[in-house]
Amino acid sequence: QVQLVESGGGLVQAGGSLRLSCAASGRTFSSYALGWFRQAPGKEREFVAAISWNYGTTYYADSVKGRFTISRDNAKITVYLQMNSLKPEDTAVYYCAARTGGVVTTTPRSYAHWGQGTQVTVSS
Repeated sequence: QVQLVESGGGLVQAGGSLRLSCAASGRTFSSYALGWFRQAPGKEREFVAAISWNYGTTYYADSVKGRFTISRDNAKITVYLQMNSLKPEDTAVYYCAARTGGVVTTTPRSYAHWGQGTQVTVSS
């Protein structure tokens, strides 16, 4: 069974940085794509970034392009989200998700496996 465990959230001032981690287990992830989504209070869950585990192909939401970087560590079976130049509007619960097939997609319903989420709060 796929398990995803996020960590690294917290409180940071605007302009600061955080690195989120998603430790994955339960499968060989070479045929998977892993993504980060976020959900702010009263809003729908939205796509942030995703990576194809086998090919390393990445994709970003326009709102985070140039500020966030997604990467993976094959040995640790961990996906990271480096977040720089954080803004108050980045405040949300951030979720790690995994889908089979290796193709990066941006729709939450195409991801079958989800972590519990980690809170990111950016103060102005």
